Formats: sequence, structure tokens, C-alpha cells
Amino acid sequence: MNFTETLLPGVGVRYDATTRAGVALSIVLDREGGAEVATYLREDPDAVDRCFRFSPHEAAAIAEILGGTRVGTRVADLSKEVPGLCSGRFTIAPGSRYDGRRLGDTKARTRTGCSLVAIVRGDTVLAAPGPHEALHGGDIVVAIGSELGLEDLGVILGMTPEEDAFPVPAPQGR
Repeated sequence: MNFTETLLPGVGVRYDATTRAGVALSIVLDREGGAEVATYLREDPDAVDRCFRFSPHEAAAIAEILGGTRVGTRVADLSKEVPGLCSGRFTIAPGSRYDGRRLGDTKARTRTGCSLVAIVRGDTVLAAPGPHEALHGGDIVVAIGSELGLEDLGVILGMTPEEDAFPVPAPQGR
């Protein structure tokens, strides 16, 4: 079976193929090592028939069973593209502090040293969003930065409207 590989910036890699039986198959390997496997209906190639989501541990176990040198190598390559630079995905919870507010209101870069590089809203990806872009509950914010910076960003983006501003110090070499 031949797979078509598509890099999904900030997300991972998608592999698409058609099985010998004519079933369209997609595998998405995320940057954290998790995986999603989906099949599509023959009568509507855009409609998902079945979808399975696997944690990094589950994906590694399945890859080991299947002799996953290709899978394991690609996941390792993704995490080593730029040493010290990590990526993260954060869901904006409906009703949270930043639901309905502008991206710039997070002051993410100043507070954490992280860059917010995309917003995934349903099937739409807003690449390189500006500070005036509104955030909505359910949006997934894709960010890059240091591991510590991303941890701080997760705390900030997860705040409720009632919480005091999280006093994350400006990054010091992270």
C-alpha cells in the first residue's frame, strides 16, 4: 500500500492511502506521539465511517506490534525538528477567560515567550493569527516555545473569568 504524506504544521503528519479493498484510510500522527486512524465511506469520501484515537502510549504499542520503524522514526523526527523548541495545542474552553476575547489579550508572548502560530476552528486553520483575532470556545490554539513556556501558556489559557491574572514572569532564557 502506498501512502501520501502531508505535513500538518503545528499538528503532525497525515498519511493517506486506499486499501486493496478500496477503503480510504487516513492516519494522523500528532507531535506528542498520539495517533488518529480514520476510514471513509465509499459513497462519500469526505464522510468518516470510523475513527479511532490513540494516546501516545497506545500508538507506540500498536506501532511495535506492526513493526513500526517508519511510524516511530517519523514521530521522533517531528520532536527533534528544532532542538529546545516544542509545540503545544490548547483548547479554549467555552466560558473561559479568553472565550470571546482577542488573541492579544492573552499577552502570551510577553508572559511566556511562546508564539501563537495558528488557531484551529472546526475545519478551518487560521495560520499566523494577529493580535486582534477573536478566540472562541472550542478553538484550538497552536503554539511554539520552550517546554516551560508552554506549561505556563496552558495555565493562562485555561483560566476562568473569576481567577486573578496569573502572574507568569517574563521568560528568562526559556
